[in-house]
Amino acid sequence: MTCSHAPAPPTQHRAGHLRWMFLTWCADCDWPEIQAFVATGHGNAKSEGINRMIKLAARAAHGFRNSTNQRLRTRCVTIRRARGHLHPA
Repeated sequence: MTCSHAPAPPTQHRAGHLRWMFLTWCADCDWPEIQAFVATGHGNAKSEGINRMIKLAARAAHGFRNSTNQRLRTRCVTIRRARGHLHPA
């Protein structure tokens, strides 16, 4: 049973045209972040992912009382090779 109000999916040609229109708009816009992404192909996804992991670690610990432990736990969460090798100063 299909809904009569749902739009039909776009054809492959239409989807390609809409993508081209969006990328053209991105290249022509005045936002420096979008222009940098179009020019370099690099975004901030990696830093956003690391920030998310840090916030989740802080939530799991219900806050940190000791700044040294906070740095160590953050480092353990974000750098795999550091796990098990960190010692408080």
